[in-house]
Amino acid sequence: MQQRHLFLCGFRGSGKTSVARLLGETYELPVVDLDEVVQTDAGRTIREIFDEGGEQVFRDFETVALGTIAQGPTAVIALGGGAILREKNREIIRSGGHVVWLDAPADVIAVRIQGDAASRQQRPPLTALPAEVEIETTLDQRRPLYEAVADHRVATDGLSVRQVAQKIQTLWSPTDTDADPLPESFAG
Repeated sequence: MQQRHLFLCGFRGSGKTSVARLLGETYELPVVDLDEVVQTDAGRTIREIFDEGGEQVFRDFETVALGTIAQGPTAVIALGGGAILREKNREIIRSGGHVVWLDAPADVIAVRIQGDAASRQQRPPLTALPAEVEIETTLDQRRPLYEAVADHRVATDGLSVRQVAQKIQTLWSPTDTDADPLPESFAG
């Protein structure tokens, strides 16, 4: 059977990178963090890319990196929170594998981001709004896109990284080629 990628999408702070690492170990698959690939390709942090060229330049790097990664060997891929903003990216993601949306409420995400100094340093705010308001506003805009691209939604609030990974294991196997989405999974 042809293997497919497992894409993890969701807002920053939803647990994509941590869950991807654990699933990569479990399945003995490579783990790719799209934001890390973009930073390596650009030779700059995400904040520096935004400061020097704006979001459009960052999104251009992201689209090129995503296209390259999708052509590579089966992997667990942690997408950047905004990777779903471009239709081209959504097409690459949908056609490249199985997609699990890691979701959490804005207040939970705000606490997680506040607790991650490296993330705060490397990633700029998207607006001039207070953090939780920015997160809620951005989540409201992105929810339909996450939902449109995802095969499943897993609510991560109140769960450990291991518990989230275990939920995903019930939804995806690296040998799945045409896994049918389970509608009830969108309930969390």
